[in-house]
Amino acid sequence: MKKVILMFCLAVGFTQFSNAQIDFGLKAGVNYNNAGEDAFKDSANDIADGAEAKTGYHVGLWFRGDIPVLGGLYLRPEIVYTQVKTEFEQAIGSEDYSFKKLDVPVLVGKKFLGFANVFIGPSFQYILDDEITFQDLTSDELDKFSVGLQMGAGVEFGNIGIDVRWERGLSGNEAKFADKFTVDNRTNQIIFGLSLKL
Repeated sequence: MKKVILMFCLAVGFTQFSNAQIDFGLKAGVNYNNAGEDAFKDSANDIADGAEAKTGYHVGLWFRGDIPVLGGLYLRPEIVYTQVKTEFEQAIGSEDYSFKKLDVPVLVGKKFLGFANVFIGPSFQYILDDEITFQDLTSDELDKFSVGLQMGAGVEFGNIGIDVRWERGLSGNEAKFADKFTVDNRTNQIIFGLSLKL
């Protein structure tokens, strides 16, 4: 059912491009993840403290076109490969883990001042691989598909764009280690991106 919803959203989104000029390009950047229940403020504080163990990266493609029926707004779907790192706390200390996922954000945005923009939209995510271990235990199979929310702002100078966004996982997605404990695996990221229009 989730895959059907994803395909429907993408189909509706791309049909809006039929009468619009489409820009596209490459994007890459770094992301700081603080998985679980913590809020945006906690992720920001974690970055200020260094967050070296929680630094990941992303690289991908983006497309953008005006939405004819909503003058002044644009649609920006992206296809992004992301590596996410994070850690969880246990009685004996913290443990690091990472996973790789394919993200498909479908963002609606608004340009202003000639060079700035703001945007928000769902992000459909599929986990390609996870490297979660604890002592000799490995995680049970995660729900590979999940949905999140991204929002942010950016600036563009010629063909170069810079943006910062917050991503929060909305779907429940826990890593279960045998019958010992579970780890809330929902992303809670601050993402810094650099894009190039081709």
